[in-house]
This record gives sequence, C-alpha cells and structure tokens, in this order.
Amino acid sequence: MRRVLTIGICVIIAGVTSTAFAEQQTPDKQFMVSAAHPLATFAGLKMLERGGSAVDAAVAVQTVLNLVEPQSSGIGGGAFMLFFNSKTGETVSYDGRESAPRRAREDLFLTPEGQPKKFSDAVRGGLSVGTPGTVALLETAHAEHGKLPWSDLFDPAIQLAEHGFPVAERLALMLPKKEDAYLRASAASRDYFYPDGSPLAAGAIITNPDFAETLKTIAREGAQVFYEGDIAQAIVNRVQRAPKRPGLLNLTDLSTYEAIRRAPVCHPYRIYRVCGMGPPSSGALAIGQILGILEHFDLRALGAANALAWHLIAEASKLAFADRNHYVADPDFVEVPVDGLLNPDYLESRAKLISTDSVQVTPVPFGQPPGSDALQQAADISRHESGTSHFSIVDQYGNAVSMTTTIEGLFGSQLMVDGFMLNNELTDFSFLPERDGKPVANRVEPRKRPRSSMSPTLVFGPDDTLRLVIGSPGGSRIIGYVVKTLIAVLDWDMDVRSAIELGNVVNRNGATELEKGSSAADFESELASLGHKVQIFRLTSGLHGIEIIDGQLRGGADPRREGIALGN
Repeated sequence: MRRVLTIGICVIIAGVTSTAFAEQQTPDKQFMVSAAHPLATFAGLKMLERGGSAVDAAVAVQTVLNLVEPQSSGIGGGAFMLFFNSKTGETVSYDGRESAPRRAREDLFLTPEGQPKKFSDAVRGGLSVGTPGTVALLETAHAEHGKLPWSDLFDPAIQLAEHGFPVAERLALMLPKKEDAYLRASAASRDYFYPDGSPLAAGAIITNPDFAETLKTIAREGAQVFYEGDIAQAIVNRVQRAPKRPGLLNLTDLSTYEAIRRAPVCHPYRIYRVCGMGPPSSGALAIGQILGILEHFDLRALGAANALAWHLIAEASKLAFADRNHYVADPDFVEVPVDGLLNPDYLESRAKLISTDSVQVTPVPFGQPPGSDALQQAADISRHESGTSHFSIVDQYGNAVSMTTTIEGLFGSQLMVDGFMLNNELTDFSFLPERDGKPVANRVEPRKRPRSSMSPTLVFGPDDTLRLVIGSPGGSRIIGYVVKTLIAVLDWDMDVRSAIELGNVVNRNGATELEKGSSAADFESELASLGHKVQIFRLTSGLHGIEIIDGQLRGGADPRREGIALGN
C-alpha cells in the first residue's frame, strides 16, 4: 500500500510539474495559479476548474501550503490579501496580520535590566505568539467574494493530510539546523518532524491526521471554532504552557480578533498604477517611494545589464527604508503619513539626494514628508520575518488575488498544535519601546499589529486593466525583490518569468546585497567603485506572479524555491 501510494502521488506531482512548465510559457489561459509548491498550485487550480473564484482558490492554496510548507505559513499565522474585482473595478485589501495579546506591554522583550533580549531568546516559545489572523482573513474574503461552498475548499488539504504527501526538499533541508532544538523539545512537533529520532527525509510519504481533523472542523463550523471553540482552547493551552517561555495569549484575544478590510495604497509609476498593502505593512509605501524616486531617472535607457541602473535602485531603496523604519506601524495606533510619504514633490526632493557617481553614506537619515511630525518618534531598525510564502491567482472571471502569508520565522514559534505551527509574529515589533527618549512607532502595545514588509502587489495599465499580480517572501528583503520584478517588467519589457529569474539586488539602508551565483554578482566591482559596501550571498526570493497581456495570462514561479505556475 505504501509503495502504491508513493507512486500515485509522485505521478500526480510529475504531471502537474510538467504541465506547469508548459503553461508558464503559453499565454492563452483563462485562469492561473502561481504558488510555492506544486500541490498547492494544483489545489487552487481545482477550485477554479469547478467555477470557483480567486478567493475560493486562495483558501485551497493556503491550506495545502500549511501542510506541505509548514516552515513558512499556515493557519497559525497571518496574511495580507489584495483582491481585484473585475466586475466593479474595485481593489480591496484584507489585513489578517497577527495582533499582540491584551496583556502585552511595551517591555515584553526587555530583560529585567531593561535591555532588549537576544532574538534567539524571544523567538521560540509562547511569548512570541500573536493572535493568528489567516483563518479570519480567508473567511472574511470568502464571504464577500467566494462562489463555492466554504466547506468544499478544504478538501484537497484534507485528502493529502489523511492519505499522505511527499516531504518537500526545502522542508527537509530546514530541519537539521542548530536552531531546531525547540522543535525537538515538544512531543507533538518532535514526533511529526523527527520520526524515529531523525529529521524527515525529502520524498518520504507522511500524513498529518491532526491537521485533517482541524480542517474538517473549520470546514464544517467556520472560522468561529478556530477563535472560540476547541481549537482556540488548544492554542491558548499550548501558548500558556510552553516550556521556558510561556506566552500571554488568551481566549479573549482570540474571540475578539477581526480581519480588517482596508483600502489599498495605490500610486502611479510612469504610465501604470501600482497597488499594494498599506500599514501595518510597509510594503506598498516603501515600493511606492522607491518607484516614485526612480521616476526621475531613465531606467529604460540604462537597461538591466547596466550597473548604474542598480546603483540608482539601491540609492532609492536607502531613502525609502529610512522613512519606513521611522514612520510605519499599525495605523490604528500611530498616525502614518501615507499621503506625505508618496507626495510627488517630496519624492522629487528625495531623488535630488541621489548622485550618479557616488553613494549616500548609510544609514541615510529619514526625511520629513508633508503631514508628519518626525521629531516626536524614533526609528525601528528591526529585520525579521523570514518564514513566509506568496501566491498569485487570476480566475476565469478576471478577478485576482495577491496574497502573502507568514508565520514569521522558520517554523514560527516552533510550537505545534492540532497539526499546525503557531507564529512568532510578536518579534516583528521593536524590542526597544523607545530610543533617545522618544517612542518607537512599532513598539509593543496591547492588540497592536506589528509592522510587516509583506508586499502583495497588483499593477494596472494606462487603461486601468489588470497588468501584473506579484509578491514574494523574504523578510524585509521582500520590498527589494518586488521592486526588481516590477522594474524588469514595466521598464525593461521582460516577461514575468524572466523578471522573476533576474538576479536580486537589495539595499535596506546599509550594504548593497547581490545575489550569489546570479547576474547581479557581476556588478560587484562597478558598484564597489561607486562606493557601495557590497555583500554577496544567497538571496532566496520566492516570487510568484501572473501577467496579463491583451487578456491572456502568463505565469512565473521563482526557480529559487519549489513553486510552479499552472493555468487552464
């Protein structure tokens, strides 16, 4: 039976993979999914084939990703979704970001001496767990834009969890790490990830019956059971009884959580309109600032093979990250000067700080956009949030979903409950509540949502038709990964697949990082001669995108990970 099951699943995956490779290059599809694992892509496609909407497909994709990519995202974490409604022309964003417990205080991650804890002392265990938001987001979006019954959307993940699926190579590589001791400390995660004492091997067939039962319950009873029923109680028990670092999350935190429907942040870029997720994400604002600054330079004439183009991108990124670190936080707690940060005159003044033959010394200072009171707060320079995934979907009705989803660090808090991992999202707050006597905008506060860099993005053409659906995991480097892809498609006329594959160049108001083994590394000497402090190492983006040209779809999946784009 085991051998037959293995062969059957592998045949399915092989079929999906080979089909997807062809589909990525065949621009005549009615609907498409691009996600970080073949089985997740296939699950989303199945919903679209049944007449489902992009949101229906998103539920199936997310639940399968939870199963096959537990180190990156899942129902124990949070997400941001952009949804484009082709019928009304409206774009809306859904904020499913985790929130701090009501009992959390600004000294949550300080030692008794008032110093910030080491990240390794904060990330694992219950103290770092925020109220998960993904399930609430999915149900909220489905209630407004779903076509298929909620209960049907979980079938692919339930079937895989019950009958088995092969361990992905990326998951297997993540397990034998020195940071995995906490995974081994708990019986639930130890028995699942280390059967017989050894880490799961790539290709091994495993099941997750606990997760299957969790999904059956949510499918049958809705999101309420996750936030008020037995699942909620199991989450609270696991957090509050975590070894070494018990947390503060309680049933009231769960029962009062709500996903928030927000207006997206949109801004022009040349002839296009780019829309993304606003605060508490810094994604759309930072991307908008970078692009708005770069509008004052002729990137098209320079092209992707010119080091000067990447110099300009890096210099614009420094300026955007300086403002991001200073101003962006949960807008329900801090007044973020959104309009001022994207003000054309302000961005023009920032562009004038860039020279074509020298660099700005880092860290460059933040600016003072219209409507801001910069002197009343201090910057947060934290850089976390690496356990993340992204998927893009376009359905046969012309609707689109761009969704970035996370549990923050690899395996989140490393606490497992009912077959899924819990996030460590609270470590995305600033550990220090103030600097130089001024409050940090992104400090810990009760019920507050931590700042994020997740950047689900939609691009519209001059006739306001959907042009591109894109996003990536990668912590604060997400912003650079998405910017690179946007410029490659919109300025350099690359197809989405080629744009995704292009070497990554990132600057977060510090060193200019070039992707090892890619075309980007070829710019090392020229950028260094301009004054850049250059670092070369692996920059593992996970870009997944779909472009629409004359009503036809083309997909791209990042070859740095295991995803595919599949259409029909």
